[in-house]
This record gives sequence, C-alpha cells and structure tokens, in this order.
Amino acid sequence: MSIDSIRGLLGHDRLLVEAQLKPLQGDRFQPTGFPDLGAAGYTLPDGTEMLLVESNQSMANRMEVICWDDAEGDLVKPLRGLPFVRVLDQSGKELTNTILEAHRLNSPYILEGKDSSFRDVLKSEFSVMEKGKIDPTLLARVLFKYDINSLIHGIFLAKKDLAGGRLRVPRALSAFIEARNAGIVSSGGVKRDDVDPSGDTNKGFGHVPFHRSEYTAERISAYFNLDLAQIRGYNLSDNGTVLLTALCIFKIRKFLEAGLRLRTACDLEQLGELKVTKPTGYVLPQLSELEAAIPGLIATAEGFADPRVTTIRYELGGK
Repeated sequence: MSIDSIRGLLGHDRLLVEAQLKPLQGDRFQPTGFPDLGAAGYTLPDGTEMLLVESNQSMANRMEVICWDDAEGDLVKPLRGLPFVRVLDQSGKELTNTILEAHRLNSPYILEGKDSSFRDVLKSEFSVMEKGKIDPTLLARVLFKYDINSLIHGIFLAKKDLAGGRLRVPRALSAFIEARNAGIVSSGGVKRDDVDPSGDTNKGFGHVPFHRSEYTAERISAYFNLDLAQIRGYNLSDNGTVLLTALCIFKIRKFLEAGLRLRTACDLEQLGELKVTKPTGYVLPQLSELEAAIPGLIATAEGFADPRVTTIRYELGGK
C-alpha cells in the first residue's frame, strides 16, 4: 500500500464504501432485533420493503471486536503497539479493556472503580477545559494518546469532574447493513420435555412451543462512511492522521473478511468487489497491504502513552 494513496484520500471530505452481501448458505437470514420492537422493518416512499440487518451501534462494536485476538489476549498482530486501557480484576486477571468496552474510555470499569489513578490522569489532562470552550485538538490528542479507538468510534465522557461532562467526539467511521425487498419467513418449533411434558414451564420443564421469524431479501448491502473532514479536524501529526485513516480502512476490510457471522442464523459473505462511491475512482487498499503498512506507522507514531497500554484494576463486587 502506498502511504501517498492514504494522504491523497485525506484531501476529500468523505470516503463512502458499499459491499453486497449474501447468506453463506441458503437464502434466509436473521436481522438484528430490538427490545419491545423485534426486527426493524420499514417501507420506502415507493413501497419497497426494507429491513435493518445491523445497526450503526452494533457495527461499531463489531469493528472493534475484530481488532482483538481472544487467544492471545491482545490486539491482532498488525495493530499491536496501539494504545488502549486494560482493566484487571483484584487477582490480576484481565477483566476488560477499551477495545471491547462499548463506551470505550467512558466504561464504568475505568472511571468508577477504587483505582482512581487513570481517572486522575484524565482530570489532569483535561483540567484546562474545566471552564470555557472545549479545545477539540487537545481532546483529540489525549484520546490519541491513551485510546486511539475512541477517535474512530466516538466517545462521550459524561463525568462532571472531566471538563464538566462535556467531552464528546462523534463517530468518524459509521456503518450499517440493510436488506432490500425483504420478506418474512415464519417458522417455529418446540422445546421438548418427554419426561414431564406438562411440567412447570416457568422452571424450565414441559413442552414449550415457540415461533421464529427469519427473512429473505433481493439484496443485502453494507454501507461504510468515513468522515475524513473530521479526521483532519483532529489536527494530529501527518503520521497520526495517516495511521488513523489506514486503521479505519483496515476495520472495513477486516470486518468484511472475518466479521460477517453476525448471529447463528445470520452468516453472510461478501458478493463481488467493494464499491467506492466517493471519492470517484479511489481504489481501497487490500487488507494484506494494510497489514503490511500499519505496523510501520505504529512504530513511528508520536504522542502515544508510555507504556502504550495503560493498566488499572477494578474490584469485582464493589467499587
């Protein structure tokens, strides 16, 4: 991958990417569901039935998870050396980290525990913004220093003692998956209990019938939107800006290659090549090119915490 191709991209305001998907086997798939709502179906003005397969918030979580190697307990190899915060329990066992926490640095395991060492560091870093306007450049540099992921997927540090709870960064990279001309497939089954078919179902006994809804669709599309103007607005160093942009593209490529098993009944695969709709004519680097280039960008990056992984403790069962 030519670093110049990333730099050239930064002259634009948006990178818009589309990918066509299909079920890995058969035609049915299960969309995301919401409490008290179920699947999110909607109708376009022309009568086309649409279905939200994966929401923006879920896609953010998924593009973080594919950066983590559970077996190694670390970032995937091309990304090692990026800063993040690791949380250990009282016995020294890893509890969580800002890569896996839905709210990143705003996790209660980081900001609400007895170990206030890192919280105090953040207070010090942001102390000049306790009153007056928020300095977006300072905010970006502190997030880049301790948890670069927060500059990609957004953050809201709501604690009053951190600049009055006013520290916000919207998502620079957002994504969603939707299906066109979606049709429902209704089915069902029964949880059998041949020992006591009429037993108390509230306690897990007895036969329990259930219904199930899956869907088919004419087309399933994944959309990715990278706000390049926002990334430029962070006012990072040239290396930091290129690294952040390359990392976003890595997440898109990696998700489409390794993150498409969304649920047991929603296992998808990419159909054909990615399509860059903006800027016209831009060719997205391949995953292998990104994996080769990113370690060098990480190694030469300035402004990361030392050590790059910040470790704190959280006592389970109490603060």
